[in-house]
Amino acid sequence: MSASRTVICLLRNDLRLHDNEVLHWAQRNAERIVPLYCFDPRHYVGTYNFNLPKTGPFRLRFLLESVRDLRNTLLSKGSNLVVRKGKPEEVVADLIKQLGSVSSVAFHEEVASEELNVEKKVKEVCAQLNVKVHTCWGSTLFHREDLPFHHISRLPDVYTEFRKAVESQSRVRPVLLTPERLNPLPLGLEEGAIPTAEDLQQTEPVTDPRSAFPCTGGESSALARLKHYFWDTDAVATYKETRNGLIGVDYSTKFSPWLALGCISPRYIYHQIKKYERERTANQSTYWVIFELLWRDYFKFVGIKYGNKMFQVKGLQGKSVPWKMDTKLFDAWKEGRTGVPFVDANMRELALTGFMSNRGRQNVASFLTKDLGLDWRLGAEWFEYLLIDHDVCSNYGNWLYSAGIGNDPRENRKFNMIKQALDYDNNGEYVRRWVPELGTIRGADIHTPWNLSSAALSHSGVSLGETYPNPIVTAPEWSRHFSKKPGGAGPSPRRKKGPSHTPKQHRDKGIDFYFSRSKNL
Repeated sequence: MSASRTVICLLRNDLRLHDNEVLHWAQRNAERIVPLYCFDPRHYVGTYNFNLPKTGPFRLRFLLESVRDLRNTLLSKGSNLVVRKGKPEEVVADLIKQLGSVSSVAFHEEVASEELNVEKKVKEVCAQLNVKVHTCWGSTLFHREDLPFHHISRLPDVYTEFRKAVESQSRVRPVLLTPERLNPLPLGLEEGAIPTAEDLQQTEPVTDPRSAFPCTGGESSALARLKHYFWDTDAVATYKETRNGLIGVDYSTKFSPWLALGCISPRYIYHQIKKYERERTANQSTYWVIFELLWRDYFKFVGIKYGNKMFQVKGLQGKSVPWKMDTKLFDAWKEGRTGVPFVDANMRELALTGFMSNRGRQNVASFLTKDLGLDWRLGAEWFEYLLIDHDVCSNYGNWLYSAGIGNDPRENRKFNMIKQALDYDNNGEYVRRWVPELGTIRGADIHTPWNLSSAALSHSGVSLGETYPNPIVTAPEWSRHFSKKPGGAGPSPRRKKGPSHTPKQHRDKGIDFYFSRSKNL
């Protein structure tokens, strides 16, 4: 390639300078580099099945922050981020015609059909205009070409088999060196304005002080978060013990939003963990961060193997389930009005902050699919709308898992909402935080207000059906945790003696990085 030529680097979910193979390749192969981000209008329409909004205000704010941060980083390196509103294939075509000397368009490959369709159209445009295309793989911890399977069709359908194979037979590639300077933009090329939320028909979200993710988007914030969680506080050394927390910033790494947009490289996280293990301590907690990163990898590779089956009602297993379509039940679930306080607290946190703990995600997904029997895709698309850390493969992979039609060796997995609430919010502090109308109910009684006597409810200022809903459904297994069945004037829920129950490894399955098209490290 002639050094006088220009390379367009189409950036999508790789909004970082460090360990970015597209920018690294372009730096070696062109005199002029055009880092390009397109605000694709297709990202701001309705979801495929139920026409729910595809990109909500919290993720959009995080994206805008990430784009602004990347522009500032590139400016400090002698470059800039070119920003356009429009479909990438059309923007790329316009830039090729405008610049005249473009030799290549480079981008990281994605997995899901919508993203692959964009890649296909970009390649078609480049072929028409006689411009080469260079693609890279850079979204996973283990490189796709380094997997110990002869073909993606041989990817195991059980995570543990995948994990053991890659841990024993593959290695994580080193992080690419970050350039001190980047080759500049072509002369005269306008940078383009970064749009506002209003420009994209969105409203700026209100910041809730209760949020467990009060962080900003961008590579700078991601690297600062890792420094804080690893090196400043040593919180990573107790990650396995705290990761099922519900309140606060440091119960888990919170890397997932930055991973979803590629603001931080999973390889960088991995090598920082290895450095931490060498210099400070290596234990189950430090390993468990890698374990969760591997879950994220696994869902990416499952997405390649199964394609659009990830989005189909029968799932990866082709299993017919008589899912219900009940708008009233779905509205109660998504608005946190189910009358089951632990579910409602989690759903309200999601609606008001764009974030929810992994423990919460597993529970509300189980409640929607197993207790309410609603179509799992309703939940997946609602998560896609609201989650800051939405990642297509993790989100849909986790929902399929919860619905019992994905990668799960166990049949009929179902969470007991009351047991989970008692295990992870025994004193009711989390529910009290998000369901204030129950705030005067003491201790664990808050999880089952329908089990309290009329006098106890009156004393707490709660009127079921008026100030707080009656449960829209109850499950028979809930009664195991009470001295009397719901409806009586029985005492508090029974709590097993000893430490909180910690689900076994195969139950947790999932990325603190995001129970989702994204999980929540």
